[in-house]
Amino acid sequence: MKILVLGAGAIGGYFGGRLAEAGADVTFLVRPKRREQLAANGLVIESPLGNARIAAKTVVADELKPGYDIVLLTCKAYDLDAAMDAIAPAMDGNCAVVPMLNGLAHLDRLDARFGRARVMGGTCHINVTLAADGTVRHMEPLNRIFFGERDGSRSPRALALEAAFARTAIGWRHSEDILQEMWSKIVFLAALAATTSLFRGNIAEILAAPGGKEWVARCFDANLAIAAAEGHAPPAQAVESGRARLLSPGPQASSMLRDMEAGKPVEADHIIGHMLSLARKHSVDDLPLSLAYTHLKAYEARREAGRLGLP
Repeated sequence: MKILVLGAGAIGGYFGGRLAEAGADVTFLVRPKRREQLAANGLVIESPLGNARIAAKTVVADELKPGYDIVLLTCKAYDLDAAMDAIAPAMDGNCAVVPMLNGLAHLDRLDARFGRARVMGGTCHINVTLAADGTVRHMEPLNRIFFGERDGSRSPRALALEAAFARTAIGWRHSEDILQEMWSKIVFLAALAATTSLFRGNIAEILAAPGGKEWVARCFDANLAIAAAEGHAPPAQAVESGRARLLSPGPQASSMLRDMEAGKPVEADHIIGHMLSLARKHSVDDLPLSLAYTHLKAYEARREAGRLGLP
């Protein structure tokens, strides 16, 4: 199996790097500057599960040709159109894309571009970042990736991907209900992103503030109601785990908050906006998501106007 990974950033660099480390045929589609960095230093991973320096195969956009079986898509939602353009030359024959984006709204856009039969489901759980020097820094032992066909079948391509991950130390699951896995994640993630970005603090700071615990719980409950109305209520274990993580004081924050604090783009529409539209569709309590969405859109407007950090 030949795997193309879009980018060699935090998520793509980690999961693609671990696959390459285990002997999988992995190529990273990167920009020229990142290619030079990888050629000089290798793909460097620092992790509590073991550091690695991998001789990564790379390709730049004007060199990309057909011949891949799987494209691991690890972009942010606001880069999805550009990402689809970038991988298009590889999407020939039976090549399938496995998206690792947060949320669910990207599936329709990928289906429209490449056809539903070529779009698998996928999600991951990991705390990882890309340092300025190109090092992929894995912050904690958690490193899970789930993938599967959206119709629940055990296709040859999904089984081949399973075999590739089975040779790694990654926590993986070839799921026969990948949409449920994706829903279970977004229920938790949207609550974490909405509350931490709205209140501009981590979970410990929010829980210590008056009304913080009640607000976090209300947002999580709203997301649970949305998922149930959509026919994808998370299993009891996922609900218990998600609630415990959200209501246990710790320095946990969302990548959306970190992006805001760094003045970067955010996935306001793709994550919070999409869940808000579903809350209103099903007449679910939408206030937690609505306030967070308004806050994020105001941030986007201020950022676009170049007024971040100004009065």
